[in-house]
Amino acid sequence: MTTHPYPADHELIQAAAHVARTRCRGDNHTMAAAARARDGRIVTAVNAYHFTGGPCAELVLIGAAAAQGAYELDTIVAVGDRDRGVVPPCGRCRQVLLDYFPALKVIVGADDRLRTVSITDLLPESYIWADHQLDAEQTT
Repeated sequence: MTTHPYPADHELIQAAAHVARTRCRGDNHTMAAAARARDGRIVTAVNAYHFTGGPCAELVLIGAAAAQGAYELDTIVAVGDRDRGVVPPCGRCRQVLLDYFPALKVIVGADDRLRTVSITDLLPESYIWADHQLDAEQTT
């Protein structure tokens, strides 16, 4: 289901854009992410680029949120440095976000086409890791 962003979503976009503008420096940090936890807190993070495949801002944000005790995220957005605007999550991030937060909403689109969508809308027919794990009882 696609919806237009609520005012809180614009607050997330502004938070991520601020971090991208003020914390992303050089080639190592080019993306920022912001998420709203279920308790209303906003958590932010930047990517850690490395030629071996460092983590995206969304993945760093999952760890930063957990370090702050925010284990349930409601909405997330990523923004590129140099005023590139909202950037949708890559495939790996989509899968990880789905596995951690199956009810998560993601802000995507550009300018007047910004919208909030379910993570499941971004990853249809997805592989659900937990659905394919053997129960401990089955392995004994």
